[in-house]
Amino acid sequence: MSDTTGNPLDDPAADPFEVAAAAAADIARITGVEQHDIALTLGSGWGKAADLIGETTASFPATEVTGFSRPALEGHVGTLRSVVTPKGRRVLVIGARTHYYEGHGVRRVVHSVRTAAATGARTMVLTNGAGGIKHTWKPGTPVLISDHINLTGDSPLEGATFIDLTDLYSLRLRDLARSIDPSLDEGVYCQFRGPQYETPAEVRMAKTIGGHIVGMSTALEAIAARQAGMELLGMSLITNMAAGIQTTPLSHQEVIDAGREAEPVISSLLARVVGAL
Repeated sequence: MSDTTGNPLDDPAADPFEVAAAAAADIARITGVEQHDIALTLGSGWGKAADLIGETTASFPATEVTGFSRPALEGHVGTLRSVVTPKGRRVLVIGARTHYYEGHGVRRVVHSVRTAAATGARTMVLTNGAGGIKHTWKPGTPVLISDHINLTGDSPLEGATFIDLTDLYSLRLRDLARSIDPSLDEGVYCQFRGPQYETPAEVRMAKTIGGHIVGMSTALEAIAARQAGMELLGMSLITNMAAGIQTTPLSHQEVIDAGREAEPVISSLLARVVGAL
């Protein structure tokens, strides 16, 4: 259902989990696949991984599925894919991410995750392009997310819904990723509201409170994944050094360029990780 005809998640009386169930039914009808095992959200720079995971058996615009929106950001392809790995695992590849700064509300931000869970996926892989705070990281470096700090002031949880986030980013999956690439470092991801890039002072604050990566996605989706009972792996591509660490002006073009340059290496890495799940 496209934005031009209205989105059911914009109705405050709608049950977001019923909308996700309808979306999962759409995906089953379009793909002919009743259940997916793994879901993978592709952030900036990670797009080519979809071609390396396995055989794509269906690819279609996300707007054909209930509750999904057109991507507002270059670098997101706006499609959903059903892919079968050489091991026979079914992967739902999500190339359509709604960012919090688009102003559509948290329900639409996390709808893809809830839909993935409704298709049967028990593993969620969230990727993004982000700014790095560690001086040892250079643009083009993939890192694992070990934890996050949610600086949006918002949550996908509604009402008195108490969810434990102690081990949100699975140590088992991080260890599996490191078994494929032992050089992978990890850090704490800070989700800011955006869309403006962080100021040097905000980056210093993030560092002071324990952050290593700054970006505008992932944390809210991760909370929704935990609520849905999914095991979660998070990965960031460091597309630039954060403000104050990098002395030149930040730009989205820089993010796109760094993603394109790193894409062959990180896509191969991600495909091997997904293949091992």
